Amino acid sequence: MIIGKGSPQETLSAAQVLELCGQAFESRNLNGKRILAIIPDNTRSAPIDLMFRSVYQLLAARAAQLDFLIALGTHPALNEAGITQRLGATAEELRTKYPKARIFNHAWNDPQQLRLLGTIAAEEVAEISSGMMHEPVPVTINRMIFDYDLLMIIGPTFPHEVVGFSGGNKYLFPGIAGGEIIDMFHWLGALITSPVIIGAKHTPVRKVVDRAAALVPVERMCLSLVVKGKDLAGLYLGTPEEAWNAAADLSEKIHLIYKD
Repeated sequence: MIIGKGSPQETLSAAQVLELCGQAFESRNLNGKRILAIIPDNTRSAPIDLMFRSVYQLLAARAAQLDFLIALGTHPALNEAGITQRLGATAEELRTKYPKARIFNHAWNDPQQLRLLGTIAAEEVAEISSGMMHEPVPVTINRMIFDYDLLMIIGPTFPHEVVGFSGGNKYLFPGIAGGEIIDMFHWLGALITSPVIIGAKHTPVRKVVDRAAALVPVERMCLSLVVKGKDLAGLYLGTPEEAWNAAADLSEKIHLIYKD
């Protein structure tokens, strides 16, 4: 079941965000759960500070653990200044107001951080890519996920030149993935070309991302944001596939302009 609200004309208040998150969390049994929230780095425009405060307020007292992993992909790790900017809280506030929240950086090139989930077979790669690629792809992910009961993906959805629309399971792959799957789907996107992909929902690259996510054995939910300027135009909560689908529909209305 998806819970959400969005409009091209209106924006959501902090109170509305808290209410939507509360409804979604109440529909799940999160008491005593170990929760890993996966958030984007500072290259992604979104009110992650608002989402951090809302999630912490609603879940810190209920969850056994509430940690945050920054989905860097291949980007550099955030230092303390970058983390405080992303979360909208000083280092002192993180220690005193949000003591339960531990913050981690993903490192795509550290083998000690990664674990193999499985392999997408060459035949399946060929089918997804319409024959443009025909190599098996090992799917690795940050091994931290196996220490948690729930992965909570939090991030925006925009038109994207490699995958069509960002967001959803893309915060897992490439967000917290290893190099092989990252390289593979970026190369596939380059073969298809950006003009064909950008602003299209159901692309071969998205199929690769969702196929890799299907190998994840930990329960997943997603808080998909649609941003308009500095405001939040939409928030959808559900499975990564459902929430992303709704967010991409709203993003298309807000972020795409068609020209004759």
